[in-house]
Parts: sequence; C-alpha cells; structure tokens
Amino acid sequence: MEDLTLSVDKRVVTGKKVSFLRREGITPLHLYGNGIESQSLQCSTALISRLVNEAGTNIPVNLQVEGESRENICFVREVQYHPVTDRLVHVDFMKVDVTKPVRAEVPVIVEGLSPAVRNMGGTLLQPLQTVTVEALPMDIPGFYTLQAELLIDFDTNFYVRDLEISDSVEIINDVEELLAGVVAPRIESEPEIEGEEGEEGEEGEEGEEGSGERERESEENA
Repeated sequence: MEDLTLSVDKRVVTGKKVSFLRREGITPLHLYGNGIESQSLQCSTALISRLVNEAGTNIPVNLQVEGESRENICFVREVQYHPVTDRLVHVDFMKVDVTKPVRAEVPVIVEGLSPAVRNMGGTLLQPLQTVTVEALPMDIPGFYTLQAELLIDFDTNFYVRDLEISDSVEIINDVEELLAGVVAPRIESEPEIEGEEGEEGEEGEEGEEGSGERERESEENA
C-alpha cells in the first residue's frame, strides 16, 4: 500500500507560545519513535486536518521534515482537539521500522442495504467496528468492507472469518467473533385484560361466600 506524504517544518516555538501558531492557522506536531530523537514540528492546520481524516491511526504516513533527506514512515498516534471548539490543537506521530510487524486497528465498513432491513423491518447491528491486525507497516490495510446485501435474513451474520485477509496480514481477533447482523423488530404484547377481570371475579365470589356464613351464624345465635 502506498503511504501518504506530508511535508512539515521544524518548530522553534514551544510551551504556551504555540497558541500564537494556532491563531495563524498552524498546528504543532510531535515526532518520536524508532531510531530518532523526538522533534517539535509544525504544519498548516488545513493540511494536517485532511491527513488525519484520511490516515486515521492505521495508514502509514511519510513525514518529510524540512532540511532532512531521511524517510520517516509514521503512524498518527494521538490527536488532540479543543474541548469546546473541537478545533485541532496537536498531533503526535510515531516513527516505525518498516521491516518489523506492528499492530493496528483497521475499520470494518458494512456497505449497502440488507434485504432483512428493507423487506423484513430488521435493524442492522455492528458490534465490532474495527479489527486488530498485525503486519509490516506498509501492508496494513486501510479498511475492510462487507456487503450488507448478503444479510438476507435474521439468521445470517458476518464474522471475522468472513473478511478477505491477505497472506501478509494476521488477524488478532477470534475468527468466530461477530461483526454484524440484522435483528428482528420487537413486537410489543398487549396487556391481558381478561386475566385481571378473572381475578376480580374470584374476589367477588369469596365475598359472597363470606356473607352467607355470617347470615347462618346470626340464625344460630337467635
């Protein structure tokens, strides 16, 4: 898989002064990892926002640092947003060794509309949104897809074993783990009114029987 590329500049502004960079449309970055000293970097907020959305945490990024010729194959490891404005404020990248396997979370996407939803009123549930894989950095897939059209009824499900996995990728999840399925609509039962009337009738009979006993006792006393 081809990696994404991002050109970044070295950052000399640190600490509380980085707020000035953010006001100027620049986001502070941090690079650390395999065989390098951690570096403070910066990049256009518009560019880094697009890359974060595209790469997620499982697609490798080639980070090209200003004035350096080395290749930095990295993964996005942490993204920080402002708690109120939801504005991007900081991104961490971790450099990896491309010759050693890494683990990553890969999204699972269910495409289309299931006949069990369209024709039978069911609801599509996907309890597992990602799967954990292990592979060389450049072999990590961007995502897996499943076709909802194959979920023809409430007894048909997708499991981890149904994913198309290449020989260069190892799935860490249990292959029998449920990925997605369609559940039948809930049918609400009506209240049992007849049962309630029957209970009241029994109480009435007991009341009449008790009244008869009191009348017989009165006659004997007389």
